[in-house]
Amino acid sequence: MTERMQRLAQFCVDLRFEDLPPALVAQAKRHILDTFGATLAGADSDVAKQARQVFDGETGSTLVWGTDLRVGAAQAAMLNGVAAHALELDDTGGCDHSGAVVLPAVMAAGAMSAKPGGGREFITAGVIGYEGGRRVLEACGGYSAHNGAGWHSTATCGVFGAAAASARILGLNAEQTMSALGIAGSFSGGLWAFIHDGSQSKKLHSGRAAEGGLLAARFAQQGITGPTKLFDDVWGGFLKTLAGVTSQPQALDADLGVVWKLARCSIKPYAACRGTHSAIDALGLLLNQLHVDVDQVEDVQVSLCGFLQDMCGGRDVNTLAAAQMSLPYALAARLVHGHCRLEAYDEAQRSDPRIGLWMSRIRLDVDSQLSEDGEPAVSVRTVDGRQASLCVDPPLGAPGNPLSDEALEEKFFSLAVRVMPRLQAEELLEQLWRFEELESIRSLGRWLT
Repeated sequence: MTERMQRLAQFCVDLRFEDLPPALVAQAKRHILDTFGATLAGADSDVAKQARQVFDGETGSTLVWGTDLRVGAAQAAMLNGVAAHALELDDTGGCDHSGAVVLPAVMAAGAMSAKPGGGREFITAGVIGYEGGRRVLEACGGYSAHNGAGWHSTATCGVFGAAAASARILGLNAEQTMSALGIAGSFSGGLWAFIHDGSQSKKLHSGRAAEGGLLAARFAQQGITGPTKLFDDVWGGFLKTLAGVTSQPQALDADLGVVWKLARCSIKPYAACRGTHSAIDALGLLLNQLHVDVDQVEDVQVSLCGFLQDMCGGRDVNTLAAAQMSLPYALAARLVHGHCRLEAYDEAQRSDPRIGLWMSRIRLDVDSQLSEDGEPAVSVRTVDGRQASLCVDPPLGAPGNPLSDEALEEKFFSLAVRVMPRLQAEELLEQLWRFEELESIRSLGRWLT
């Protein structure tokens, strides 16, 4: 198994921009654009502001996006990572939330690198980051197995993606990259305990993984070694410790350079946990199919797997974090407000008395026959007795059902203008669409303040 880790490390060193399929480069730019938008809006969130207060008075030269604050590189990776995930609008399907981990890490690495490189090198490093985080998750047995055990994969597996991507930007060789991955294993952590009370700790996971991955690469750059048997079947090994029963170690290097993990990732159209998106789509389509509005709906039933029930079955909407993890709230918001954009999760919208009424008429039923990775089926019953059911797979935003460029730009502007003038957002968008042409990634700083 040490050989699998070695092959992964060598891949991080050897991959060239020219090796990337054009379609993958195009998708990478979309995810970079989307992550910047999510981070800029997230910079104005309560949790991001609170996190910045932790480093109040500390100085550095690395920009915290959407602000005028400059801190140390590791702190910037942390704070930008927190902001990226703060509003549940970042991408999914990687480690899980790879964009919120990888982009803050590689940008911070570039800010401190003597030769940070241009857009092509950063796209390549970003692809490497998505590979690293996702492959470790799959080696743990996949999303439902690893997260179902109580680990939050954005944190536990994302740190490896951040380490791999940072190692590439910092110019580490294969041996140093091995050490970076090994050290990242000791920095891994993150639990789903937040789900029971809507606490904010989930929002810290992406930032902590970005920071940990960057630090792992920096330590390795200075010659500090990491365990080479991290993924071996040994006492203290990552898989033996975190995924003893479910591990699939061959996933670490299977089809490297052939099957690209970024290609499976989704961009979110809704400001909620990805687990709610299929049902949101299905409800909207059913309302159109039945030609009814909210006043003509009697009730809604959702048939879902046990894993989704545990993750998104809660009905607490007192906090933003709790509401964004609630499938009943997402469907109630779609009925009452007509959408599940970020505004639907504002406190005033969550407090609308109609929300409580509709949440009481939305029933979740666990179907033991459903796969833990399966999408839910939604049934709508009308006041005149009609009924229709639908399962949307894949949901909007997935690779098989992607957002259009126009919809992606609309999302970007709706987020970026929360912290900057429209003209500045337009200029930033222009730079992001031509990301591979940028001679120096540091040139983006003027549009990110």
